[in-house]
Amino acid sequence: MDLIVAKFGGTSVGDGSRIRKAAQSVVNEYMKGKQIVVVVSAVNKTTDELIGLSNDAIGGSLTDNQKAEIMAMGELTSARLFSATVESLGVKSQFIDPYNELWPIMTDSNALEAKINFATTDEKIKGIENLLNQGIIPVVCGFLGKGPSGEITTLGRGGSDVSAFLIGHCLDATEVVIVTDVEGVMSTDPNKIEEAELLDEISVEEMWDLATHGAQVLHPHALKYKDPLISAKIINFDHGDLSVKGTRITGPFEGDMMKSVTMYKNPISLIALVGDGMLKKVGLLAKITACLASNNINVFGISAGQNSMTVFVEKSDSESAYRLLHTLVIEDDVFSSLSLAGDTAMITVVSPDFTDETPGIISKITEPLRKNHINIVEISSSQTAIVVFVDLEDGKKAYELLEEVLE
Repeated sequence: MDLIVAKFGGTSVGDGSRIRKAAQSVVNEYMKGKQIVVVVSAVNKTTDELIGLSNDAIGGSLTDNQKAEIMAMGELTSARLFSATVESLGVKSQFIDPYNELWPIMTDSNALEAKINFATTDEKIKGIENLLNQGIIPVVCGFLGKGPSGEITTLGRGGSDVSAFLIGHCLDATEVVIVTDVEGVMSTDPNKIEEAELLDEISVEEMWDLATHGAQVLHPHALKYKDPLISAKIINFDHGDLSVKGTRITGPFEGDMMKSVTMYKNPISLIALVGDGMLKKVGLLAKITACLASNNINVFGISAGQNSMTVFVEKSDSESAYRLLHTLVIEDDVFSSLSLAGDTAMITVVSPDFTDETPGIISKITEPLRKNHINIVEISSSQTAIVVFVDLEDGKKAYELLEEVLE
């Protein structure tokens, strides 16, 4: 029998008519012979309003545990309303919150950014399985957990997405459906560019990168629980139909396989161009990359300063690139000179843990290099990767040290 985990975001349950539409979509799938677990968020903006109200009343002196209790109220209410609406449509339902003995998601004692105790959660999920086998639709509060002493905890930003994929993982669900206020994943934000198009599918890796760079459609931490055999998609609540197409998320999250340290196989050369006030000149970057691209030279990176730009190319292309860029320097008054630096090794460190926004990530990478007297020629970072350039002769040692960092 197919088992669906359907997560309804705050806008999807934003008023009575939306709750009824959402509940009807769940009942429709149930009547097709499917088992369904509902994960529900607080009604849109409820959590922010509750925190604002408590701060106004108390003056901002809430403890973390008090904040968690108050923040949970939106999900507690949504779950009760949703479950009651399902029952009004003629199907048995039961809301599950952290006060219920069947509550599955167990965490540590961190009230506002709780870490999931996966082993205990995997064991507790059997209570949800028993309800499903009785023909009952469980409605589970998203975003929440239960700590070691039975206290309410929260999973942090995007917690309801995490709840849905985690429950899907533990139940070996057939599909996880994220119901939100957009049609799926778009080619860009349709509020900014009207011509944005809906993507039929997107890989876990692409979705991870998109989410970590600001896309609000799905929290990246949820993808940690994306199993290879579980289908997943993002759809719009407005259809009132869990079977609509939306955007499908393909492939599994590979866990530690998404943690990697790689050293590019060939040496990388650095070419530095200098000129007064280069950073304020429009189109310089385009001129540099176009000059190299027209001669089939790949650029591995560019760094820019107030009066300089450094281009990274393969050593085998460096002489050609150097001469081409020299011609550009001679022709354009913005540039005054350029130089071809020594050869470097390019090492890329990738980890999903970088999205935790934990202070000190860069120092965790650079400190072992400093201790071993390895000079960093250049470094660049994003929310998913850090790229380090070191002198070529230090490449192998730096690679080994950075591998240890991820262990």
